Amino acid sequence: MKIAAAQISCVPGDREANLQKVRENSERAKNAGAELIVFPEMVDTGYSMPAIREHAAGWNEGAVPELQKMAKELSMAIVCGVSDREGDAIYNAQVLVGPDGRILAKYRKTHLVTAAPLDERACFTAGDEFVSCQFDQFNFGLSICYDLRFPEVCRLLAVKHQVNVFLISSAWPAVRVAHLQYLARARAVENQSYLIVANRVGRDDDVLLGGSSPIVDPAGEILASGSLKDEQLLTGEISREVIDPIRDHMKVFDHRRPELY
Repeated sequence: MKIAAAQISCVPGDREANLQKVRENSERAKNAGAELIVFPEMVDTGYSMPAIREHAAGWNEGAVPELQKMAKELSMAIVCGVSDREGDAIYNAQVLVGPDGRILAKYRKTHLVTAAPLDERACFTAGDEFVSCQFDQFNFGLSICYDLRFPEVCRLLAVKHQVNVFLISSAWPAVRVAHLQYLARARAVENQSYLIVANRVGRDDDVLLGGSSPIVDPAGEILASGSLKDEQLLTGEISREVIDPIRDHMKVFDHRRPELY
């Protein structure tokens, strides 16, 4: 399966402009033969806490219905980070829409950033469950940005959900972008899975986003990587013919000793 990762900037608070960019990149990916495209974190509002508080929308009235229309029109799967307002709570969420426009999975970020100059706890409520879904020959696990620092997330998805491809929407800052590359490769290798990150570029409020979006194979090889500053559409191939031999050769999941952990 050919997949794509859209490394884009966003306009804080301008859902229409941001969704137009999603459409343009989805069309480009489709024309390039991709069946699934991943977009960064909080694409609809931008990664700006004031803009999020003002413009975050409910699941059925914000960006998600538009993403469903796009996916159906293009007959491709779309993964995107979006706002999710429910009552007084706002969640940093991620949606996987199938090529028929149906929502296949919905995830709410479980680990909230508190590193200066950001404290997501002032804006977001944390999610409380991990999410996966089967599509084509693969079992996809959803994850958002800071979650990548917690190996338990990918390991639980791999062991309990049988995930073999991780899809990560991110707004990772430039100051720590080297960590993104290290952690992406580590999570892919230790779980013998593909890992696709779509990271933001540009600046939202005081945060400079770092791009460098990696597509990593189960052996830790980087199949594609974005630049630090530029908007780019990255593509790569994922295949069970790569995953299965690696897992058959070194059966790390069989060798786990959870009684000691």
